[in-house]
Amino acid sequence: MKRLILSVLAALYALMLAACSVPDMPGGEGSSRENRLGLPFEAAMTLTLDRLEAEGTVKHTAAGDWEAVFETPSSLSGVTLSFSRTDGTVTASYKGLTFSVPKSALPVKAMLLCLISAAEENAALEKLSGTETDGMLTVSGRLDSGEYNLTVDGEGLISRFEMPGSKLDIRFTEVKVTGTAEPETESITAPTEVTRPMQAGLIPTSP
Repeated sequence: MKRLILSVLAALYALMLAACSVPDMPGGEGSSRENRLGLPFEAAMTLTLDRLEAEGTVKHTAAGDWEAVFETPSSLSGVTLSFSRTDGTVTASYKGLTFSVPKSALPVKAMLLCLISAAEENAALEKLSGTETDGMLTVSGRLDSGEYNLTVDGEGLISRFEMPGSKLDIRFTEVKVTGTAEPETESITAPTEVTRPMQAGLIPTSP
């Protein structure tokens, strides 16, 4: 009996040693990646917000400003939304003329502010940590407006932003780094809307 017990203990000890010798597998929960969210970039953007679908380009500058230029739908075509880090304002423009953000762009503006808040919050981290799937790393978090998932590619650049509770899904393609990030010198002011009289006929409307 004593010999049997010793044999069982020896077998369990061998199994424990084998388990400890298995290397960690990449991917899954608890993965980390180089953080390049703070770098200035340009990218094509496809935004889905409930039944609204919009396409355009987005730009993040070295100074920390953001800019979104829309190509579709027709109600937003040609409209540029500019988010200033310097004075914390949001302005809309069309063909060089600046005015208050039109009603057709208000939902999009609100969701882009969520994107910017999540991106800036995570850009301050030394490394990004989250769940890795198929080479993509997804970081989950929460804003005042709800929970979000921010996904970066293998190089740590933004690839997707989702807020399931708001039915928001923004996908980024053709992401191109355009410079280096400027060092942080002061706190960031959350962008707010600049209200100016909107001149008639500036915003194209749906037929």
